[in-house]
Amino acid sequence: MYAADRDTEFDVLIAGGGLVGGSLAIALAQTSCRVGLVEAVPPDSDAQPSFDDRTIALSRGSQRILESLDLWPLLQEKVWPIRQIHVSEQGRFGTAMIDASEQGLEELGFVINSRLLGQLLWQRLTELPAIRIFCPAQAGLSQVADSESGEWRSVSLQTADEHHELRTRLLVVADGARSTLRSALGIAADDRDYDQVAVVANIEVDPRYVGHLAYERFTSSGPLAILPGRAGHYTMVLACRADEAQHVLAMDDSALLERVQAAFGYRLGCFRRVGKRQAYPLSLVTAQSVVADRAVLIGNAANGLHPVAAQGFNLGLRDVAILAELIADQSRSAAGSVDPGSTDLLAAYADWRKSDQTKVVSFTDGLIRLFGIDAKSVSVGRGLGLAAFDVFPGAKQELARQTMGLAGRLSRLARGLRL
Repeated sequence: MYAADRDTEFDVLIAGGGLVGGSLAIALAQTSCRVGLVEAVPPDSDAQPSFDDRTIALSRGSQRILESLDLWPLLQEKVWPIRQIHVSEQGRFGTAMIDASEQGLEELGFVINSRLLGQLLWQRLTELPAIRIFCPAQAGLSQVADSESGEWRSVSLQTADEHHELRTRLLVVADGARSTLRSALGIAADDRDYDQVAVVANIEVDPRYVGHLAYERFTSSGPLAILPGRAGHYTMVLACRADEAQHVLAMDDSALLERVQAAFGYRLGCFRRVGKRQAYPLSLVTAQSVVADRAVLIGNAANGLHPVAAQGFNLGLRDVAILAELIADQSRSAAGSVDPGSTDLLAAYADWRKSDQTKVVSFTDGLIRLFGIDAKSVSVGRGLGLAAFDVFPGAKQELARQTMGLAGRLSRLARGLRL
């Protein structure tokens, strides 16, 4: 759909209508800003990369943000609670357990299908007349000179058969880890290929073991996550070396179940069935800056993470909450003169996000590096570390707060408040 209203000037123009970009548009609908959203792939298309069949683990902080945006009523009947997380390494002693009850909470987070979450977000987007949606359309940087130098950024908009020029005070880049707009803005990105592929599929467990316990298990070929779900339908995320990914995808169901069972053990009984498999190459992509002149990067365009700790969307949603709060505060204090692309606002955003983004990137990358080392002495140390971690409540509490998105300076949305 191309927006019926052909307005060409916006306070905020969001390039990328996936889970993160769509969430920001919904958040900014609470402000007085003129908001445009550009998305290349229709939300109901099987080719929509943000709304695929992966499973997303929503942190407790993300749940609060979604609740503050009035989205939780749409989601609460579709999610499955995570109350415990069990961490172990294949063939080594030592485990760690993070328990919601130890944090005084009912849940650590929730599991939801990415496609379903995307559909529900777009359902809400189309109900908000303040958001002008351009889809399918492609955003690019325009070479058109602005008449008021420094106050706008020109953006080209290409639909199937038309070309338009838009102007925005702030361009939000949310077009993914392989962002073309990030490159067009002149922002370099560090790209670390983990030489791993994640194979994702539903897997059926013994009904006697169905519950709310998520598992993260480190194996010699990569991490294996088993996420709980309804009626014994769990989600398997198996990371394997890139050179063996095609072999894993080509396995018949019984061979794959045998491989996963051998790596995981029998904590969930015998695995019974495995569903359709999807494969995703794994890497770490980090932008060297998250802001440019009248532009800001959020979500995977800023930090594309390995899924080992299920932090990607949660980190991006915290980007959304903080950027929306800064814009909302400015719109309230600006007496009608809103400029979300101002140098001061972007500097405040980059400063606020730096610590959280750095910690999460270091944490996820550190896990892959630590558990990718095969030396016996290091492996023994890892086992000792897991065992020690499990008996030191302070360490567990800090990690739990970090993974739940409740550490550091919190946005209003993450505290359960409205903008």
